[in-house]
Amino acid sequence: MSGFAFKLTATDGRARRGCLTTAHGPIDTPAFMPVGTAATVK
Repeated sequence: MSGFAFKLTATDGRARRGCLTTAHGPIDTPAFMPVGTAATVK
């Protein structure tokens, strides 16, 4: 068994919505995660 699974829950044209299930819990997609590197935070 692999460590994760992906289930597609909805589509609209080329857009997709799904749920990525990992050992740590489910992650709804798309997931927009802001990232701040050391250079942008200064």
